[in-house]
Amino acid sequence: MSKPTVFAALLGAALGLASLSAQAQDSGNPDVERLSERMRAIDADPQRNNFANYERLQARQALDALANARANQRDAALRVAEWRVETAELAAGTELIRREIDQLDRLRADLMVEASRQEAARARAEAERLRVQAQIQAEEAERLRLAAEAEHGARQEVEGVLEGVASDQAARLRAARARQAELERREAELLRSLEED
Repeated sequence: MSKPTVFAALLGAALGLASLSAQAQDSGNPDVERLSERMRAIDADPQRNNFANYERLQARQALDALANARANQRDAALRVAEWRVETAELAAGTELIRREIDQLDRLRADLMVEASRQEAARARAEAERLRVQAQIQAEEAERLRLAAEAEHGARQEVEGVLEGVASDQAARLRAARARQAELERREAELLRSLEED
């Protein structure tokens, strides 16, 4: 519905309501007053009074027709007015429910987006935690490798020193044995020369 049409409908509804109130009071028609009260309930409800403008206009026109109906047309006019008022109530309620559903759908979509953001944030945090853990493990493995290499190098150095010491000791031992053998040989020669004398 275009803006001019909506404005005209609202203006007509307002004029119609005023007319109905005056006619209801003048005629003293309890049916008109009862149905007008139901329409006033819609108008006074801030949640519904912006909905079903066309249906509310039709209901007011039907109430106007009821208030002005001749005696032989009153039953038919009452049925039409009751149907139009009920239609306006149902249409306003339906529009209100549709609006609430739309709001709930938007809220649900917002919540799903927020849940997705939080899930993505949790996934990023977990990925970062795993990356840091992997980096720590890699650094520890590198440290252990370097320590093993250093230990291996130190062991080889010690073994080399030990081999050098053992070789030196063996050479000294051989030299000492050679001197001992030389001394024993000389002693034997002296003993022989003494015996010959």
